Order: sequence, then C-alpha cells, then structure tokens
Amino acid sequence: MKKRDESAQGCPCGSGDSYAGCCEPLHQGRPAASAQALMRSRYSAFALGQHDYLWRSWHPSTRPAREALGVEDGARWLGLQIRHCETSDESHARVEFVARYKIGGRAFRLHENSRFVREGGHWFYLDGELRE
Repeated sequence: MKKRDESAQGCPCGSGDSYAGCCEPLHQGRPAASAQALMRSRYSAFALGQHDYLWRSWHPSTRPAREALGVEDGARWLGLQIRHCETSDESHARVEFVARYKIGGRAFRLHENSRFVREGGHWFYLDGELRE
C-alpha cells in the first residue's frame, strides 16, 4: 500500500480537518469523544489499511478473530456519509452511515446502522445491521 503524507491532506473520513487533527490521534490511542468520532476513525482505518486499529476498536464481546475482520484487500474507499447519530445514554449510541468503495473498478456501498458502547472511557464498535 502506498503511504501518503497524511498531515498535508484532508482526513479520509471527510470531516474537513487534516488527518493529524482528526483521526490520527485516535489511531494512536486517544479515546474517541463520541460514537460518531469512533465511526469516522474506523472508516479512516479502512481507507488507510490500519487493520490493527479496526480490531482494537471493536468490542471484545463481538470482535472476530483478526484474520476474519472482513477487510477487502484492494478496496479503494471513496467516501463516508453519516446519515444519523443517536445517543441513548452516556454509554450507548447508534450511527447510521453509508461508506462507498471500489474493488477492481466495481463500485459498492455499505449502508449500516451501527451500535456502539462506551466502557472505561473508550467507545467501541459493537455490531451493525446492514441496510438496503
């Protein structure tokens, strides 16, 4: 995978901030301030091939084995749209998103309603329900 100068470019999550000011601190261990911030950082991790972060940010109770993360090698991530965020209490939230990507020239989209849980000051991806 070709390494890019993240500090000079916008964050892959589409926030409008630089990678260094957005998702990079989370990838380096800073806790996400919200479920939406964690969702954005997970999208950026997909886009940048940071599979270790995807695994660490997945809740241990639902986390697959590292080799079964479902990461598509060769995917080119094209954009993230956050459709809806709902925080039910200080430890539970849902984020509906659409992520677009291409594999071998063919376009795909992942539309999911994801559940997040906060434990020990850290948000984790719990699971998601695919949407049409």
